[in-house]
Amino acid sequence: MAQFSEKEIREIVSRVINSYDTPAADKKAFDSTQFEGRKLIGIFDDMNKAIEAANAGYKAVRAMQVEEREKIITEIRRLTREEAPIMARIGVAETKMGKVEHKRLKHILVADKTPGTEDIISNAKTGDNGLTLVEMAPFGVVGAITPSTNPSETVICNSIGMIAAGNGVVFNPHPGAIATSNYAVDLVNRASRNAGGPEILVASMDKPTLESADVMYKHPLIRLLVCTGGPGVVRAVLSSGKKAIGAGAGNPPVIVDNTADIKKAAKDIIDGCTFDNNLPCIAEKEVFAFSDIADELIAGMQQNGAYKITAAQADELAKIVLVSKTDKSGKTKVMVNRDCVGRDADVLLAKIGVKVGKEVRCIICETDFSHDFVQHELMMPILPIVRVRNIDEAIDLAVKAEHGNRHTAHMHSKNIDHLSRFARAVETTIFVKNAPSYAGIGFGGEGHTTFTIAGPTGEGITSARSFTRQRRCVMADSFRII
Repeated sequence: MAQFSEKEIREIVSRVINSYDTPAADKKAFDSTQFEGRKLIGIFDDMNKAIEAANAGYKAVRAMQVEEREKIITEIRRLTREEAPIMARIGVAETKMGKVEHKRLKHILVADKTPGTEDIISNAKTGDNGLTLVEMAPFGVVGAITPSTNPSETVICNSIGMIAAGNGVVFNPHPGAIATSNYAVDLVNRASRNAGGPEILVASMDKPTLESADVMYKHPLIRLLVCTGGPGVVRAVLSSGKKAIGAGAGNPPVIVDNTADIKKAAKDIIDGCTFDNNLPCIAEKEVFAFSDIADELIAGMQQNGAYKITAAQADELAKIVLVSKTDKSGKTKVMVNRDCVGRDADVLLAKIGVKVGKEVRCIICETDFSHDFVQHELMMPILPIVRVRNIDEAIDLAVKAEHGNRHTAHMHSKNIDHLSRFARAVETTIFVKNAPSYAGIGFGGEGHTTFTIAGPTGEGITSARSFTRQRRCVMADSFRII
């Protein structure tokens, strides 16, 4: 798949990560990091300069034919497939989250199933009064905030869609994933150059900060803001006064009723919950199982790499993976421990003195509805299971646990009425039936993929058309030929 040897990949990862592990006084700016004798393209030390470069890229791509735009996207896909192992390794090494093989698969998914220019479709209406043409036009320069959980995947997925729409892009990546994000920015620019496009089509910061993000929010050349991140940054873009697309948090529940294929449900849930150590926001976060099948479901999970802990151990682990912080107003808030997010199950179990091997993929436990594991999105391979008596109780508790995020929900059942009732009640952007959660973004399921799932602003599973604005051209009394 990749043209690099295992040794070369290790050396590349080491060079990239070392620039972030050295003391601040000795750090080199990321744009000077060498890769086979070259600097990364499109990385700036000033947000204003980055936006100006992205605007020049926008003007260049706007002048291109759609076919030329698609050539750039084809080259992005090719390089992403080729360099997926590198980005996967850099991502885990830098963020200390997730699994290398799963991140490699996510990059392949982005390369294969992110829509390109085929997603941009014009519409025409004719009648007695002539012809009206509606076309999907670019915004101009898009300002994008990207996360640490899926950093390079989001940069590449966003870039493909935004470029397909004819935009230039400037990124302000999460500070915890600068190396990974900027490697992906460089990849997009290399693809553009290789395909005859501008050398800098997308831009980024070498040291992204809240201040650089604020410059991006307010800059007059930024016409659209796209945020893939936590509730704080989503609120910031939505209060910017500009058109914004916000992809916020989720806490996806799973219901398993007594008509489900329990053996399959157990495997699917563990597979989905543990994919990249539960970093995707769509991943299963809590299970509501009918009491009469709960024991069978738990046994099936244990056969698929789950380790069951006691209620006392769950309470002990909760004190480690969740921390309480007091804000300026004196309010105490429970938050996830960032040092535990995306970590392997055996690493988390070791924190409470339980030693297991890497064959353990997930930590499961039985809890009541009020437990912190149910109420908080952990983004860790920890899965609480709540027993319920019937479908009414299951739906009621699952909807409450989702907290109105309207992000993602899952259900394993063969009862169409149960499936329909839950889907109507939970109102999520994604609803996955009888499959692992990742089927909802096209991995083992139909449909395109994205890592920007815009529930708060309503765009849903974003694609190229999400990053366009409609323009109407009217020809009165002409061009109708019937």
